[in-house]
Amino acid sequence: MTQTSIPSVPGAQPGPAAHPETGSGEHGSGNHGHGKTSFWTLVVGSVGVVYGDIGTSPLYAFREALGPARADGILLTEEVLGTTSLILWALLLIVTIKYVVILLRMDNNGEGGILSLMALARKALGGSRIVFMLGLLGASLFYGDAVITPAISVLSAVEGLKLVTPAFEHYVLPITVAIIFALFMVQSRGTSKVAAFFGPIMVVWFLALGLAALPHIVSRPEVFQAFNPWYAVHYLLGHGTGALVALGAVFLAVTGAEALFADLGHFGRRPIQVAWLGLVAPCLTLNYLGQTALVLNVPDTTDPFYQLVPEWGLLPMVILATIATVTASQAVITGAFSLSRQAIQLGLLPRLEIRHTSESHSGQIFLPQVNILLLIGVVVLAILFRSSSALASAYGIAVTGTMLLTASMGFIVLWKSWKWSPIAAAAAIMPFIVIEFLFLLSNLLKVFEGGYVPLVLAGMLIIVMWTWVRGVNILFNKTRKTDVPLLELVGMLEKSPPHHVRGTAVFLTSDPSIAPAALLHNLKHNKVLHEKNVILTVETVDTPRASEADRIRMEPIGPHFSKIVMKFGYMEQPNIPRTLTLLKKQGFKFDIMATSFFLSRRSIRPAAHSGMPLWQDRIFITLAKNANDATDFFQIPTGRVVEVGTQVTV
Repeated sequence: MTQTSIPSVPGAQPGPAAHPETGSGEHGSGNHGHGKTSFWTLVVGSVGVVYGDIGTSPLYAFREALGPARADGILLTEEVLGTTSLILWALLLIVTIKYVVILLRMDNNGEGGILSLMALARKALGGSRIVFMLGLLGASLFYGDAVITPAISVLSAVEGLKLVTPAFEHYVLPITVAIIFALFMVQSRGTSKVAAFFGPIMVVWFLALGLAALPHIVSRPEVFQAFNPWYAVHYLLGHGTGALVALGAVFLAVTGAEALFADLGHFGRRPIQVAWLGLVAPCLTLNYLGQTALVLNVPDTTDPFYQLVPEWGLLPMVILATIATVTASQAVITGAFSLSRQAIQLGLLPRLEIRHTSESHSGQIFLPQVNILLLIGVVVLAILFRSSSALASAYGIAVTGTMLLTASMGFIVLWKSWKWSPIAAAAAIMPFIVIEFLFLLSNLLKVFEGGYVPLVLAGMLIIVMWTWVRGVNILFNKTRKTDVPLLELVGMLEKSPPHHVRGTAVFLTSDPSIAPAALLHNLKHNKVLHEKNVILTVETVDTPRASEADRIRMEPIGPHFSKIVMKFGYMEQPNIPRTLTLLKKQGFKFDIMATSFFLSRRSIRPAAHSGMPLWQDRIFITLAKNANDATDFFQIPTGRVVEVGTQVTV
């Protein structure tokens, strides 16, 4: 765990409290690092954010999983118990053992999620291109999940209105779209105030799930036979391809498991484990058993979830379900913002505008461009598919893909980082890979019904990310041809010094051994040199937060020049002026009002013969044009910036 004071507001993302911008904090293990936040506050908060997604699965998972068994018009007791057995064992094996027991221990200095695991696996292998591509694919599929989750969750909740009165049927879609719009519009306000309600609301939701099921379980105690794995195996062996179709629907019951790992840095391992074992898992289990009992009593029931509650409780349950699904959607949207920041810091995406929505919690961020793209995607999906049943086909592939990739990288970490033997690592992870591969196969059967949606989304994102990585490399290699080694330039300037002006000039560069283009252009056109010149490189390290000892390093390279390297973790927001003030201890006097920051502004043009096809050139140029200004990204005051333009072809 990260030993920093974690925000007490459920729903805040990971981030140090003491220095939200510079991310100071020691790294250790254990939950005592959460400072003032009480253990039970973290438990309740994790119920709201971490389990929002998996907690709304009972709305549609069991109903969809029964579909193949109903296909022949006869619903046998063994088929109902077999379906329930599959769901219960999926929850036990995938969520409890894989995520809660194993993966929660694979934190990258306290942070979790697919990109964190990728960074850990690449570090263990000494930098691997294959693992990098797997991380890219996993991140892309997560975005697919972030688009589908709000659409399917809100649709399934609002569909409950049809049970209150059939007159609502024509209003389901407009109400869904209105809720989705409202959900995305409030993102810019920040989640701190809303987040305080997430935990308690979801605690009430889980208790309602369990209590609604109890009377039905009492009436049919034989539902407990579903804990016998024989029913699950018998169902799979006896239904041929129908069993694969059922598996695809059963998987809907575990779709929120990835959020467990992604939100690790915010709540810590113990609170997430206690919330799952103490409240979430028992209530989910009771609800699925209750739905089983109801179907055994009334085989032709169309919506076993809502029919669990008596008529007087239907409207309150629909309202509670709607609030719960909005909470589930919020968790995925917040996850998409965090993932985007990690992707930017790891160089997979161009710089985007990142707004901090809380002064005390640096992890609470809002990315306007990502928010708008998600909103468009969610609304389009809701309008195209029109019902949660139709969208269920699109849902599974994104999540199975991400889980399979997480398991694969988990194997690398067990083997290379934890120093397990390859056989022991394979024995621990292989069962999950086999189960998830079966789930993936079952979901691939639904490709033409809607499963293509996350694949198309992931494909588009992979092209965007790969184009950005490739384009940046091509640009870097092209500019290298005209580069002047920095030490060579400093030596020349000492022999024949130009006119000196007072103040400090800071030149940003990605390669500190090469003279920055802005410095060369300043000398060429203005023919002056400042008294103090800083060649500044900002590096993103493979850990969520850089340690204070490595935060900033200075190396004098002459009477007028110094090289400075700043390091930030991929969960941090770089702040150059604030970090420069740390150099006072090393005798470097920094006055922002006497400092000019020189940035090179590249105008990119497509080249006839380059490393990328023309269509990819155009994507890269569009991304570069829409990238957030370095001034804003590094939080440099705009009045202290001098931009020098250069033209380059890709």
